[in-house]
Amino acid sequence: MTEIGNIIASYNTAYAAGKKTALATVVKVEGSSYRQPGARMLVTEDGILTGAISGGCLEGDALRKALLAINQKQNKLITYDTSDESVLEFSVQLGCNGIVHILFEYIDSDHPHNPLELLKKVEENRTESVIATLFSLERNAKQIGTVNVYQENQSFFDDHYSLGDESLNTLKNKSSQIINIQVENEEQSILFQYIAPPVSLVIAGAGNDVQPVVKMAAILGWEVTVGEGRVTHATQKRFPEAKNVLVVKPDELIENIVIDNRTYFVLMTHNYKYDLEVLKLVLKTNCPYIGILGPKTKLQRMFDDLHADGNILTDEDYQRIYGPIGLDIGAETSEEIALSVISEIKAVIEDRKGTSLRYKIDKIHGQPAAKHT
Repeated sequence: MTEIGNIIASYNTAYAAGKKTALATVVKVEGSSYRQPGARMLVTEDGILTGAISGGCLEGDALRKALLAINQKQNKLITYDTSDESVLEFSVQLGCNGIVHILFEYIDSDHPHNPLELLKKVEENRTESVIATLFSLERNAKQIGTVNVYQENQSFFDDHYSLGDESLNTLKNKSSQIINIQVENEEQSILFQYIAPPVSLVIAGAGNDVQPVVKMAAILGWEVTVGEGRVTHATQKRFPEAKNVLVVKPDELIENIVIDNRTYFVLMTHNYKYDLEVLKLVLKTNCPYIGILGPKTKLQRMFDDLHADGNILTDEDYQRIYGPIGLDIGAETSEEIALSVISEIKAVIEDRKGTSLRYKIDKIHGQPAAKHT
């Protein structure tokens, strides 16, 4: 979501300045690649790049291809074979041993449903989205491009290609997929990219140790809310990267935010009673993660107080409470603890263990499943 937001902001700036643009999208990957299908990069006619389609080795040539698409006002599909060692410009520098197919789309600013206008729909609502992009691997074939965005049974463009059923399946499975179909007697592939709503991180606490947590979360594009009772600490000046900074009591903190399954809580006020009251209230919601700063003795005391107050915790409750908070990386300073906390939340989001990738046997990134219809 951060990348899409940055691309939209860059496009709006270019549009206001009367600059032409092109959008580069990774639509398919065979083998290994630094970026996966759905990665995007906006290119302006004066060479400004926003976003990324690789680790940096493809961007130079991609700039030239994007400028060509702008000059010709035509979509183009370019294939980069980074597994071919004879192509020194790419294979040696990248070292990913994969084939990357990138679609370059000329952005017609006068068209009400151009790819950037469709991408804007993703950011308008806090809901799941599916972006449908048509492309063909056949030489000289028509490259249709980004055609629709779907959200909860609604689409933002005429479903000319009858993609609704597969879009709903993508939403249901919460996983991107590639479908091969026939369009006007020509084989086309469709990337259905699943986009989850942005992560909402709610931090109870506004001490100095909260500041690096907010900064790191903001870099990832998470929407951060900071709340506690001290007016001297909970200020926007102290947390400029936060979306919301609230001076609130525990019950007011819960009442002032929307809580869903993409909402993650961190309790670090250093005020035991405040944290305990927030915990009681959060346990009544469906948030998947509740991180509690402090030693195990503090956590056990909280459990004892909850039980004494008649609160019965289920196995599911214990599973979503993380205390002591963070991954075990030997963190001591506030910045190191923030890294540990953010890493643990990211691991929970992706259902990963948070261990070193050196122990991973299969591929680092999963790829969209492909099927024929």
